[in-house]
Amino acid sequence: MAKTTAKQGSKESVDIREKIIGSYKEHKLMHGEQPKSVFAFAKSIKIEEAQFFEHFSSMVDLESEIWEDMINSVVTAVNNDANYPEFSVREKLLSFYYTMLEVLKANRSYVLMELEEVKPGLKEAPQMKKMKAAYLDYIQGLVIEGNDTGEIPNRPFVSDQYKHGFWAQLMFLVNFWKNDTSKGFESTDAAVEKSVNLSLDLVEKGPIDSMIDFAKFLYQNK
Repeated sequence: MAKTTAKQGSKESVDIREKIIGSYKEHKLMHGEQPKSVFAFAKSIKIEEAQFFEHFSSMVDLESEIWEDMINSVVTAVNNDANYPEFSVREKLLSFYYTMLEVLKANRSYVLMELEEVKPGLKEAPQMKKMKAAYLDYIQGLVIEGNDTGEIPNRPFVSDQYKHGFWAQLMFLVNFWKNDTSKGFESTDAAVEKSVNLSLDLVEKGPIDSMIDFAKFLYQNK
């Protein structure tokens, strides 16, 4: 009996969180601004102010979790694809970005409003903090996988920085999509493919790695 109550409590908590998020997004879209206060917002959606703070520390924190939820939904979606484990790192990154675009499209009005508020400091905006952490966690997993398969060379002191370059790539694609007026956002689809190909081509083993290997050889045999 206690287990049933706990499950019901958990479901109720999830339902309240979803209600807060949905109502907050609707308020911003309808009024073009944040609610005046947490108290007023809670009252308008018929919950206690304390219930809001059980889930979010502030409205900025709420916005941050909305962005984080988007990333998490993308990660869940690609991992649920039965073919995903067989993809190369390049294919996995493409799949991630194309799925991300679908999530952005489904929330375009809200996303555009949020992007307008945080420009030009999109990459470091407080609203992006949790999204960034979730994305970097995902991308670091891809980098490690690429190191293991040889798709991404494991370069001392450099490999750990790859994820930050991919974060800049994601922000570039979000901005590109924001300004894309092509039918069905076809230009953004093309930008995804070209940017992913370029980024992975740049980190693949090339002349600079040969130079480093040769320098090591000379040092070890002097």
